[in-house]
Amino acid sequence: MKRWEAKRVVVLGIARQGKALARYLASEGARVVMSDIRSKNQLESALVELADLDLTYVLGEHPPELLDGTHALFLSGGVPAQLPIVLEARRREITVLNDAQIFLEQCPAPVIGITGSAGKTTTTSLVYEMVKLGLVGSGRSAWLGGNIGRSLLDDLAQIKADDVVVMELSSFQLEIMTISPGIAALLNLTPDHLDRHGSMEDYVQAKRNILTLQRAGDVAVLGMDDPQTRALREDVRGRLIAFGLDAPNSGDAAFVTDGALTLRTAEGIQTICRADALAMKGPHNLLNTLAACALSSAVGVPVKAMAEIATVFKGVPHRLEFIRRVMRADWYNDSIATTPDRALAAVRSFERPLVVLLGGRDKDLDWEEFAKQVVGKARKIILFGEAREKLEVVFRPLLAGEALGRLHAVEGFEQAFSQAAGLVQAGDVVLLSPGCTSFDEFPNYEARGDRFRELVKAL
Repeated sequence: MKRWEAKRVVVLGIARQGKALARYLASEGARVVMSDIRSKNQLESALVELADLDLTYVLGEHPPELLDGTHALFLSGGVPAQLPIVLEARRREITVLNDAQIFLEQCPAPVIGITGSAGKTTTTSLVYEMVKLGLVGSGRSAWLGGNIGRSLLDDLAQIKADDVVVMELSSFQLEIMTISPGIAALLNLTPDHLDRHGSMEDYVQAKRNILTLQRAGDVAVLGMDDPQTRALREDVRGRLIAFGLDAPNSGDAAFVTDGALTLRTAEGIQTICRADALAMKGPHNLLNTLAACALSSAVGVPVKAMAEIATVFKGVPHRLEFIRRVMRADWYNDSIATTPDRALAAVRSFERPLVVLLGGRDKDLDWEEFAKQVVGKARKIILFGEAREKLEVVFRPLLAGEALGRLHAVEGFEQAFSQAAGLVQAGDVVLLSPGCTSFDEFPNYEARGDRFRELVKAL
């Protein structure tokens, strides 16, 4: 008998992960109830996608009665674990799960899991490309998903035992999980999602799960240049592969020596490629590439394949994505930067005059240090969205007298773009690196980045 056959289960959130859960649980014979606080009209397209399944819907609210007779409660990615209905489920000792947990329980292949405050999407994509190239001619396949792209539950039936899965994991997923991938990376830790987790301590604890839930025979990849992740090396249960700019005194590691990316394992020391040959800009992307090489080495990817990908991979959409040169300036889309730290990494990638677009919906994060550094680098600073007033309070004291003319605050994203187009000068870099979520105007950062791309291409 299948685990979920004839069991009543409730899925909260009819988004990407929730829809994947619905399909999987229905295929397992579960009696699936889908609940979302949005209305039927708001969910029209999602309901059409699921029309072929025998599902029960409770929309517009999550009433406590949902839990009556329920065997398990599943959370889609955007659903807070602190919702009253989730807390009530725990009080009733109802199991709380998500798609990542179910996938890891059922996946027959080795899984590489990647998390961190910044760079996890880029690193996940890099690892996938390296693994995919490394498997060419072997008859084995690489799979990509998790918090990036599609839920891997959709691919579970096709994954073979000798394949390799690469998945991105968010703090929202990790905070309720009880198992971890056999190969796992924690890249870095800086304040993020404090509006959701409540405190930095709770956020770090959610991320730590990727290490503490591993077993003795597992592999952990840990960033040594970040003091927060370096401090967690005692949480490593199995083999540690460190990464950072400098070589640690001993142990497996990926680092830079004499300007070259270098890998040290039990097999010896190997040079991967020159650091200046990387296709992606910025010191943060050098660290992302080192992490990717460390992870790829754990599944036997040849150094030659790592080097080939590292020197041609230009990044993921919306992450320091070069759009075009127009009005004698270069326009970059970094919409994925939804925290001050991630936006600052983008700002630091350029030495030319910057016109920076900042704003959206704030996540209750500290902007003081960010503002000081941006003021030192940007020629023009354009604030927009719900966060503009908070940001203006931070930036104004740093721009006295005539320098205040460098700061502009407008209501919405489109106005910010128009302002940038009106202020740009020859030789500038126009950078959308908002430091905030997009939810005041857009459903996600991808939609915001897509609109920026459209507007740039229309100039």
